[in-house]
Amino acid sequence: MKIQSAEFEKSAPSYADCPEASLPEFAFVGRSNVGKSSLINMLTGKDKLATVSSTPGRTQMINFFQIDRRWKLVDLPGYGYAKTSKKNKERFREFVSEYLLEREPLLCVFVLIDSRLPPQPIDLAFTQWLVESEIPFVLVYTKADKTKPGALQKTQKEFLKGMEEYCEAPPRTFITSANKRDGRKDLLEFIQLALSANSSQ
Repeated sequence: MKIQSAEFEKSAPSYADCPEASLPEFAFVGRSNVGKSSLINMLTGKDKLATVSSTPGRTQMINFFQIDRRWKLVDLPGYGYAKTSKKNKERFREFVSEYLLEREPLLCVFVLIDSRLPPQPIDLAFTQWLVESEIPFVLVYTKADKTKPGALQKTQKEFLKGMEEYCEAPPRTFITSANKRDGRKDLLEFIQLALSANSSQ
């Protein structure tokens, strides 16, 4: 897949404000500061499509981007940022959950995991909720260029081990680096296959 155009469509502060469900959607979500904006920019080939900030927790709305007028990339607020108020955390949880549970065109959720860290309880809890809610997802390890291969393999193994209690089969996994553009081809091929499968239904 070659992306020709990537355009910002809308920021939605609530589920009711989301744009018309007109095209297949792929949602990106992860802990704050996991490198989500950098990955989105790398994937689309647009350096400033998603705002990259040194301050975690800046994405506080659901951001929609239209790709080649064929599908939408959806940037969900990061979770787990300690300095976000309890009230905001609850608000984020409610409208993000509503989007994930109710959005009909959603084909897959890309759960971003920081490859530099051991398995985080909040990431495992989120994937457990996705499994229990029967929402399709894949794991995307970010910042792989900052992790030694052996350490990354250990992190992956430990994360999948942590999922065994609630997940019968391990999810598809991708290794990425926004700096080196690693994983871009694999992610785009996966999206292309998902779009093809969806159009044939």
